Amino acid sequence: MRKYVVILSILILGFQNTSAQEKTMTLDLLKNQIVKKFKSAKGEFALAFKELSDGSEILINEKEVFHAASTMKTPVMIEAFKQANQGKISLKDSILVENKFRSIVDGSFYSMDIGRDSGDELYEYLGKMRTIRQLIYSMITVSSNLATNIVIEIVDANNVMNTMRDLGAMDIEVLRGVEDMLAFDRGLNNTTTAYDLMLIF
Repeated sequence: MRKYVVILSILILGFQNTSAQEKTMTLDLLKNQIVKKFKSAKGEFALAFKELSDGSEILINEKEVFHAASTMKTPVMIEAFKQANQGKISLKDSILVENKFRSIVDGSFYSMDIGRDSGDELYEYLGKMRTIRQLIYSMITVSSNLATNIVIEIVDANNVMNTMRDLGAMDIEVLRGVEDMLAFDRGLNNTTTAYDLMLIF
């Protein structure tokens, strides 16, 4: 069965001019409509919503664990910006673009498949230099898996995990880069919950 995670961490401006009681009623109505919609569709769903002006929330299966897919790129970006802020790396640093990565299972090499990567323009730079800032841009803006794996090698997945815990995201797991099929086959996957994604966003 397919699983879906919905992360809504947005300020609803229309709520600003409503009373606390009206807002509660509106949020309850919204939650009921969302639950009804989820029940009418196939799959498993989770939702985490925070109203930023007062912290009120709608949480539905918010601790359900899902395969992180590309949502794990946000924790990687957070760690890259953190390390840049600490002076450990510079976003202006140039990195050689290579399509060669080590599996977390046994250290064997694997490569990304351009046919499975939405950020295919980065493959034009194989053997050339790109800045960390450019790699992060490709990772987030066009969801480049190649850029993601390069950035993870720079910042280290263990550091990503430590930062997530420091932020209070206790369930999200960023173990590895993308397309490490040996790890996938052994169940060593990046996972997340709607609640943790809401928290870090």
